[in-house]
Amino acid sequence: MASQPGELTVRSARVKHARRLATRAFRAKTGEFLTEGPQAVREALAEPGVVIEVFATTDATSRYGQWREEHPDLAWHVVADDVLAEIADAVQPQGVVARCHDVTGTLDALPARTRLVVVCAEIRDPGNLGAVIRCADAAGADAVVVAGDSVDPLNPKVVRSTAGSLFHLPVLIERDLGRAVETLKNSGLQVFAADGGGRLLHDAAIDLTAPTAWVMGNEAHGLPDAVRALADEIVGVPIYGRAESLNLATAAAVCVYASAAAMHR
Repeated sequence: MASQPGELTVRSARVKHARRLATRAFRAKTGEFLTEGPQAVREALAEPGVVIEVFATTDATSRYGQWREEHPDLAWHVVADDVLAEIADAVQPQGVVARCHDVTGTLDALPARTRLVVVCAEIRDPGNLGAVIRCADAAGADAVVVAGDSVDPLNPKVVRSTAGSLFHLPVLIERDLGRAVETLKNSGLQVFAADGGGRLLHDAAIDLTAPTAWVMGNEAHGLPDAVRALADEIVGVPIYGRAESLNLATAAAVCVYASAAAMHR
């Protein structure tokens, strides 16, 4: 089902609705969010029942016409470039945006027999959170827990930074950071809190093969003392050069891949 070019304008109710999904309050109210760009939209379409409708320019519709054929019952709106630009968050839109149902969950949806989880604690930067979700997906993690007062994982910049990984693994939200850590411990995972002052990652006493939850703290302030106290181990990434520290997403990649490599040996 497709509309014709020009049917929707920047003043159309459908377009205004999509644009309002840029705000956290409207996403929470509707249980919807936007994903944009061909890679992310393709991954969303691969998950049954996630995509509500697609907005695409004439050029994008021509390039990705097979998607319409594969999903004949999906509402597909061919729109002018200015309409797509009104809906998209990116400064230079890639021609296609999908309106989707919320794909996040709660800790109750933590998969059984979980072996590797990444906890994002009080992460405020959308790019960092998106990069960590993408890293967790690539490393084969079972879930990402977005805990405390973190940025919304359905924020447009977060969604874009995941490059489609948001649709590949459970992303679970828990406002109470302490409860998140305790729940993971009660599920049989050891909890490692990443902190530069901790025991170095390559220390032989750290068992990276056991089921693990890595807790990554706020970019500026690190982890609260209460959470550090709950951790089984405080672990630091070694710095061999003159850099003072690593970017949060880079540190997360080092830690998570250390566990993933050990588990896959």
